[in-house]
Amino acid sequence: MTKSYSRRTRLWLSVAAFSSVGALLAGCTGAGAGGSGTGGSDGPVTLTLATVNNPQMKDMEELKGTFEADHPDIKVNFIQMEENDLRDAVTKDVATQGGQYDIVTVGSYEVPIWGQNNWLVDLKPLLADDADYDVEDILPPVKDALTVDDSLYAVPFYGESSFLMYNKEILDAAGVTISDHPTWQEVADAARAVDNGDIVGICLRGKPGWGELFAPLTTVVQTFGGNWFDEDWNATVDSPEFTEAVQFYTDLVKDAGESDPVSTGFTECLNLFTQGKAAFWYDATSAAGSVESPDLSGVAGKVGYVHAPVVKTEESGWLWAWNLAIPNTSQKQEAALEFVKWATSKEYIELVGNELGWSRVPPGSRTSTYEIPEYQEAAGAFAGITKDIMLAVNPKQPGVNPQPWVGVQYVTIPEFQDLGNQTSQFIAEVFAGRSDVPSALAKGQALAEKAGSAQK
Repeated sequence: MTKSYSRRTRLWLSVAAFSSVGALLAGCTGAGAGGSGTGGSDGPVTLTLATVNNPQMKDMEELKGTFEADHPDIKVNFIQMEENDLRDAVTKDVATQGGQYDIVTVGSYEVPIWGQNNWLVDLKPLLADDADYDVEDILPPVKDALTVDDSLYAVPFYGESSFLMYNKEILDAAGVTISDHPTWQEVADAARAVDNGDIVGICLRGKPGWGELFAPLTTVVQTFGGNWFDEDWNATVDSPEFTEAVQFYTDLVKDAGESDPVSTGFTECLNLFTQGKAAFWYDATSAAGSVESPDLSGVAGKVGYVHAPVVKTEESGWLWAWNLAIPNTSQKQEAALEFVKWATSKEYIELVGNELGWSRVPPGSRTSTYEIPEYQEAAGAFAGITKDIMLAVNPKQPGVNPQPWVGVQYVTIPEFQDLGNQTSQFIAEVFAGRSDVPSALAKGQALAEKAGSAQK
């Protein structure tokens, strides 16, 4: 029998189908059937968790044995993917009610839309009376982004904004300085000054994907005065401000950035920077935990952190959280809740600090994290500025002009995932020398007009 899907579900299905990689990955996962309890006569419950392959998630997998030792009736199987692949696989599965995953890692963009579609379990009544978990300790801006109509559809594993990181030794050797609240022109001048055959002036994401390239690039667009839409949902992708920002970004990468921007995302920039091969890196505040870990980084203790560069706005950092959520299709929701609570708890933060080092604690999720003396000492270089930026960002109007959605580096409509992905592919052609910025954005404008019209 043929399934009948709503218009919104069909939108998500078309988004998931944009990359065939996601479909292949989804087919490899397999979450076996089972009851909603935490074990039974057939042996332990096995949970399947789909997650991004960021350092913090790798730490979670490394430490899952502690949870399993305390919960011998629950086993957790991690499926780690690159960011774009994760979105494809999880979107397809959740939108089609496939039920392959018991726990999914989802971003702040997806949570409110999926919650309204009734695709995720409302965690608020399940956590409200758990004093040990302390849901009120979740950092307010992050918690607000995950709440729709008084329902909490996910809890943060870590939260972040964005800032500029720089290698002190490289700048000192070149006689270059940077201010605490730099402008983008100041950063561009400094990056070009230190760029040479051995050192990249600045690493900026160029890998296609709305969550890869457009995470940093949208903040640049907004501080230049542009945005995806105006307050009446008219598309503005080909506006002078949007065009100027993208031209600035692509020119800076060409002049002082990495050699292969189309293959460079968060992970590649992290590797380049921690190897001491990049002077500047503008990216997620959550990266600092890895940057300052002596086990993971060759530049630990040698890095400075300043606010995200600006042009016309006072701040330009993004606001994001990677969150754990339970799909309504999971047949193991009780066991899934136990793991979600553990992985996002104060107890887990203490475990990471004691076992892996305090600089690697998941940041930006809980207010109490910033009150732990060991964390304050180990993360002193970046903890304070991370919290300050996250509380300073205005997701209701991050740019110069009002916008009809809440969000910084994304637009909270289902159409945006496809819009951002395809427009990033057009910009990849610019990086590759096969197109120019006006031509790329003209194609993006046509897509944005369709997406904006659907909101009117």
